[in-house]
Amino acid sequence: MNVVVLSDTHAPRRWRSCPPAVAAHLRKADLILHAGDVCTAGVLDELAGYAPVHAVLGNNDGPDVAAWGAPERLELDLDGVTVAMVHDSGLAQGRIARMRRWFPAADLVVFGHSHIPLDDSDGDLRIFNPGSPTDRRRQPRGTLGLLDIRDGRLIDAEIVPVT
Repeated sequence: MNVVVLSDTHAPRRWRSCPPAVAAHLRKADLILHAGDVCTAGVLDELAGYAPVHAVLGNNDGPDVAAWGAPERLELDLDGVTVAMVHDSGLAQGRIARMRRWFPAADLVVFGHSHIPLDDSDGDLRIFNPGSPTDRRRQPRGTLGLLDIRDGRLIDAEIVPVT
C-alpha cells in the first residue's frame, strides 16, 4: 500500500490547486492521509480524485472540513499497521511518550501543525510529520511524506521535497 501523507496545505492562501510535484506522488497513491490545516474541504475533494482520503481537523480548519468527515483524532488499520492521526501533537519535549499515551495501540502516529518534517521513533512507536508541501515556513523545502505498508509492516517512511 502506497500512502501519501500531507499536512498544512492551507488553502486557498497556499494551495490554490494541487501543485504538479505533489500530483506526481498522488497519482501513485493507494491512500492519502491529511494531518490537518486543509482549511477548505475542497482540497479534500480534490485529493479524493486521486485516491481515498482520511483527514483530521487542524486548528485552522472550519466547519466544512468537519462536515466532510474529518475528526480531531483518528485511528486506522492500514494492512495490519495501526496508524493514528492528530493535527497538533504538542511540544517537542516528551512527544513520543505523549503520543503513546494518546494512542496506546498505534504503531505509527501521523501529525502536522509545526510545518517541520519529522520522522522519529523510540523503537516501539514511530511518529511522522510530513511537513507542508505549500507553506514551508522556516524549512528549506516544501515536503510531503510517503509510506510503504505491506504484509502488516511499515516497510518504509520517507519525507520528500516537492518544492
